Amino acid sequence: MRREGMKAERRMRCDMPAGDTMGPGGRVAEGPRIRVLVIDDHPIMRVGIAAIIQATRDMTAIAQAGSAEEALPLYEKHLPDITLIDLRLPGMSGVDFIRAVITRHPEAKFVVLTTYEGDEDIHQALEAGARSYIIKGMPHDALVSALRRVHAGGRFLPPPVTRALASRMPDSELSAREREVLLLMVGGRSNREIAAALGITEATVKCHVSVILMRLNVNDRTQAVVSALQRGIVHL
Repeated sequence: MRREGMKAERRMRCDMPAGDTMGPGGRVAEGPRIRVLVIDDHPIMRVGIAAIIQATRDMTAIAQAGSAEEALPLYEKHLPDITLIDLRLPGMSGVDFIRAVITRHPEAKFVVLTTYEGDEDIHQALEAGARSYIIKGMPHDALVSALRRVHAGGRFLPPPVTRALASRMPDSELSAREREVLLLMVGGRSNREIAAALGITEATVKCHVSVILMRLNVNDRTQAVVSALQRGIVHL
């Protein structure tokens, strides 16, 4: 009987979230909760995410924001353990928020929760400093696992995210000017209109377009626009 009791206690210890310890009488003594700042511009989504976090024993949603601009002072006030952030926000983007905060707080930890599934979106978020990337629509267990893993100092990338990253072609990075040209291409502008908008010659635009087609591994402008939208290089 004693041996069975010891086995049961070991199982309980293995199943406990990080930070919890075994208290007197076999009760779980809770450690400090993971403090999460939630940033999402959709109120229903934001409240739902906060509710999931609050219902998880070792976590708490300490603050919520609907934009990056609103979140910046909240971050400085609360200094959360983890910031859970969407990429598509009004005004400053999620990626720009991550960069801005990490400039001031290099130890900051971020989990991205978004609808964007393109390899470029994922690449930009991770390059900015995110440690996990979760697609909205995944089971909420993935979100909880991501928060725990990142809080423990690790990374969490679900299989669909790692597959998207694996599909990213080498040498496909566009320069800032090439991105400007591509964005105008997506808007349906001609080479002449792009040249006028950017203050460059039409010959220079043609050169940029050729490089864009090569880097995206496509044959024409239409394919370039489709690829850019699918991969998250630009957004409408």
